[in-house]
Amino acid sequence: MEFYATLGGACRDAATLEGLFAAGMTGARLNLSHTTLSQCAPLLDEVYWPAARKAGRSAQLIIDLQGPELRVGTLPAPVSLVQGNQVLLGPGGISIPQAAQEAAQPGDPISLDDSALLLRVEEKSAQGLVCLVERGGTLESRKSLAILGREVKTPTLTQEDLDNLAQAKRFGVTHILQPFVRGAEDVHTLRRAMLAAGLDGVKIMAKIENQRGLEKLDEIIAAADIICIARGDLGNSMPLWQLPSAQAYIARTCRAAGKPFFVVTQLLWSMQERAVPTRAEVSDIYHAVLDGSCALMLTGETAAGCYPVQAMDYLVKTARQALADLGKENTI
Repeated sequence: MEFYATLGGACRDAATLEGLFAAGMTGARLNLSHTTLSQCAPLLDEVYWPAARKAGRSAQLIIDLQGPELRVGTLPAPVSLVQGNQVLLGPGGISIPQAAQEAAQPGDPISLDDSALLLRVEEKSAQGLVCLVERGGTLESRKSLAILGREVKTPTLTQEDLDNLAQAKRFGVTHILQPFVRGAEDVHTLRRAMLAAGLDGVKIMAKIENQRGLEKLDEIIAAADIICIARGDLGNSMPLWQLPSAQAYIARTCRAAGKPFFVVTQLLWSMQERAVPTRAEVSDIYHAVLDGSCALMLTGETAAGCYPVQAMDYLVKTARQALADLGKENTI
């Protein structure tokens, strides 16, 4: 079984990465919505790969492309959004993609940062979207944005994605996470771009994170190498109480097709600030393994959390307990 961390400010030093490998990490993810492969050259060349060699691991490196995902722009400083206040999204305020501004309509709910913040569009003009803050908090640069209930037309690959694919072989990339896959053609488009970049041996991990992905699940399974149950934005696309059912459906469908799948997002979310996870979190990990997940991935827990090594340790130990119990069941 594979155990992935997400690289970020909390694990940029050799000691932390060596600790993550010692805890059982087998590979790492780079979220290229916030950076580029070239900008990460010092981290990869001087820290990540040396730490992997020191641990004696044939480590994996996963890049997570931008793709059709919507995000707010770069902010000069974090913005405090106060419940009940208005905020402007668009040219006159917080920068958002033009396609999102065009698609949104008055009355639409807009989730930010995986639904940590929630807005509702009140007015639409050339200056942008005037929104009421329904769930406040602090908004930082490049956080996710979703117009709930609407599909925004965006390209499969951005120019930044193509630039990163051109660099991927040089940095030893082994897997590519493709966000917001809407059907087999998205996967085929990425695979053609990978072949052009000399990445024919690299695996595609197709992220299921919206309703279109669920509707086209069978054809995505046939086209991709691995399926990623990406619960962050998938949870934004439906009432949250329906998410466990959707996760179970994807897992069941992948098992029936013999396609590997794995689970990501908020596995140990509380460990961004706490040294010990909740009982619900370890239970979630345990049951993901029982459902057949071939890997588990931490995101903010290792990228920005206070306890990255401890989080990996809990992830690995919980998953190994589930694997051991599966072995016991198989011998009964």
